[in-house]
Parts: sequence; structure tokens; C-alpha cells
Amino acid sequence: MTPRTFRYCELAHLGVIGFTGEEAQSFLHNQLTCDVSALALNESVYGSYCTPKGRVLATFLLWRSAAGYFMQLPAALREAIQKRLSMYVLRSKVKIEDASPLWIKAGLSGDGAATRVEQVSGTVPRKDHEVVSAPDATVIRLPLDRYEILVAPGSAPAILGRLKENAEVAAPEYWSWLDIRAGVPTITQPTQEQFVPQMVNMDLIGGLSFSKGCYPGQEIVARMHFLGKLKSRMYLVNLGAELAAGGAPQPGDKLYSADLGEQASGMIVTAARAPDGGFDALAVVQIASAQGNAVRWKSPTGPALKLLPLPYEVTATA
Repeated sequence: MTPRTFRYCELAHLGVIGFTGEEAQSFLHNQLTCDVSALALNESVYGSYCTPKGRVLATFLLWRSAAGYFMQLPAALREAIQKRLSMYVLRSKVKIEDASPLWIKAGLSGDGAATRVEQVSGTVPRKDHEVVSAPDATVIRLPLDRYEILVAPGSAPAILGRLKENAEVAAPEYWSWLDIRAGVPTITQPTQEQFVPQMVNMDLIGGLSFSKGCYPGQEIVARMHFLGKLKSRMYLVNLGAELAAGGAPQPGDKLYSADLGEQASGMIVTAARAPDGGFDALAVVQIASAQGNAVRWKSPTGPALKLLPLPYEVTATA
């Protein structure tokens, strides 16, 4: 039997919004934190969408193809974000619609993932955020050598069936865990409007441009950057299974540290069960609290979180 050198995940928990029309680029550029004007054909980028107060409503993966622009985000947020963006179309020549039904989505990760994708689709992206199109599939390479495959429903049974041959089939939580390990935040309903983009490291993963023009919340985001007043950053943390007597950590859970006593010093952004045990999470924590203090879950005397290294450097500046 062929060794299982990669994992296969179905990604039905993700929704997609499509943007088409001759002014789609300018519309998105004026709404999102990422530099949409710099996004080349067949490339993807992370980004966020904010309130006028600079608070993040959603984080997403945005890619551009010959068919238009596509924003992928949690399916639970898709309808509300699509509706909010549609309010600002006004006379712009752009069409916004639910693109989720266009594809069945799956993810492959692991040493053998690239080989399997190329065997099945005939092509594979060679660098992070590259998007390639085959006759029946679109493939996006993501950090940590991951590949998302989007297949038209009619072709899905055959293509996805071949993709997962001899693979270890994993739950969607595993894909969420890979996002966590890559330091990519996922905003969900419990954490909407809790953070400015820098707090969840959007500037460190290419999802926040300080040189582009105006977008909702831009003035506040830029002021924090240029005045250097960022007090919190997002960190990768682990909570051991033996410590999680209170259940699994959840988005929105408050964190504490000795330097702030009863006042919360942070919040869980997203969490997932770690394959090696316990739970890994991305957590926004006050920088001063994270440096030299035990960060604790749910209460000042709760279980201590172990800080782990991210694949990029977390700086105190924004």
C-alpha cells in the first residue's frame, strides 16, 4: 500500500464571494486593507475588511482570475459581509454574488501533496499565493506547502476521489489548525470588531498596505501605524490537553496575566485541536504582558498558555 504522505480535508466550512465587472478592482481596493491594485492575475493575497472605526469584520483570502475576484471567508460570515459590501456599490460597475456554489473545495497538505495535485490536475503552483487553472480545477498554493483545490460540482466526484486516494482524510479542523500554525487569523462572529488589523498581524502576512488610499477605518489604522501606538499583537499559543479541563478554547475567550490582575490582557482569535495533543490557538495579547509573563486562559488563575514560534517575526511596531 502506498504510504500516506499527505492529508486531505474537505473545506465546506468556507464560503466565497465573487466580484465581476470593469470596476471590481477599484471597488475592492477602496474597501479592503490589502493592496488590490497590486494583485496580479492568478495570484492571491490575505486581507481584512473593517468598520469605519478600523475594527476587523472579516479576514479572507482574495484571489484574481480571468473570471474576476473571489473572496474566501468563513461560510457563516459570507452573507452578512456580502450584504454590507453591496451597500457601497452605488453606481460602480461591479457585480457581487455568492460564488460558493461554483466549486467544491478541498485542501491537501504534507510532503506528497504537490505531487498528487500535479498528477490529478496536470499542474501545480510553485510559490505561495500562486493560482493555477486546469480545465476542471483551480489550485491555490498557501503557506506551509498547502494546496486548495476548487472543482466544479460536475467534475468533483472524479477529481476529488483521485486526490484523496491513499490520503489520510482529516476533518476541517485540521485545515484550521494549519492556518493557525501559519499565523493566519480567522475572524468569526465572536471576534468581529474586537481588533484592528495590526493586532491580528495582517501587516505581517501581506494583508495590510500602508501606502494605498482610503478604505473604511484607514485613518485609524494608519494613525496607529505612524504614531507607533500598537499595544497588542497576535501570538501562537498551546494549551495542553491535561490543562483544558474547562473544555476546548474558543474564539472570544479572554486571557489574563499577572501584570494586569483582574483586567483581561488578551483574547483567543481562533483555536483548533493539535495533532500532537492539546490545542493550538492564535491569541491577541498585550505585548507587555506576553513578554515575561504567564498568559492564562479564562481567569487570572487559569491554565497557563505556552507561547510557540510563528513562521514570521512578531514585532512590537505596526
